[in-house]
Amino acid sequence: MNTPLLSASSMRDFSVKNIEGKDIGEIKDLVVDWNDGKVAYAVLSFGGFMGLGEKLFAIPLDQFSFDTKNEELVLNVSKERLKDAPGFDKDNWPQYPDAEFINSVYRHYSASPACRKQG
Repeated sequence: MNTPLLSASSMRDFSVKNIEGKDIGEIKDLVVDWNDGKVAYAVLSFGGFMGLGEKLFAIPLDQFSFDTKNEELVLNVSKERLKDAPGFDKDNWPQYPDAEFINSVYRHYSASPACRKQG
């Protein structure tokens, strides 16, 4: 499957499904490393009701796939792995540069970092 080019603004509030096809949240933002122009991670909103009690998760882009047939973003991560994922609340985003947070995100998903900042 070819992944289309998507603008960052089109991904905001993009609905995300799990591998079973159930809605699990939405993309709130993309965090970009200005040193190399790559997206460090997507911010997924999960849980809560009308913004209350929601938790935000930092997830590397390679953990998602785009279903071109249904035009849906799919998170290829188990519910158990997501529950233990590095996250933060909407009023307390990680401060940048925070190499330890970014590295913990990539370690959690056994992913290769898109960016590593020397601290």
